[in-house]
Amino acid sequence: MRPLLAVDTVTEACSVALWTGERMIVRFEEPGRGHAQRVLPMVDSVLAEAGLSLQQLGGIAACIGPGAFTGVRISVAVAQGLAFGAGLPLIPVSSLEALALQALEWSPAPGLVLACLDARMGELYWGWFQADRARGVAAQGELRVGAPEHVVRPSADESAPQDLAGIGRGMRILSARTPWPGRCDANALPRAEHLVRLGLLRLALGEGIAPDEIVPLYLRDKVALTEAERAAAK
Repeated sequence: MRPLLAVDTVTEACSVALWTGERMIVRFEEPGRGHAQRVLPMVDSVLAEAGLSLQQLGGIAACIGPGAFTGVRISVAVAQGLAFGAGLPLIPVSSLEALALQALEWSPAPGLVLACLDARMGELYWGWFQADRARGVAAQGELRVGAPEHVVRPSADESAPQDLAGIGRGMRILSARTPWPGRCDANALPRAEHLVRLGLLRLALGEGIAPDEIVPLYLRDKVALTEAERAAAK
């Protein structure tokens, strides 16, 4: 398979990864902001290290969210622009899928993973996942946004004796409310190398799309509480 690039700017982190066919080249920073100024130099850096041009790639894996609204827009727009210019397909991957793959690479691998990010406004982005041989991870139900108390296990798995794992910075909020019963990494953020791994699997399955077909995954349509909502929360 031809080399694959991945781009992610949807959280506090900004990361780019390139699979050359032989090795993974990664750039990862946690600047908090300024992703738009950092991401393209990171792309140039990994391509230069590999001695490759965009036109030599097989596609680009794009993190489509959920995450910070501005970060999601940057991630999608940068991947889209690069793909248009080089005539490459895009492979959309969610930030929660990338987080889940991190946990599924732990040893021993957990049976069920909760990937969870801080969505601000007292809410979390979350989804449950299991390993999937063909696609890397498989969501167990819809990806959601909501208050921490709304995070529950998939109904079919409530009594299943599976090894649980929680991953992502939303776990800081969740585990502060209720003790988490399984393994947990509450410092993790999505990383582009996991987007690459998922992208390679999905490109092989024919899931690449045209750049103009990519759709951001926001999960909600507002970025701040109104004055009335803030007053009510207090």
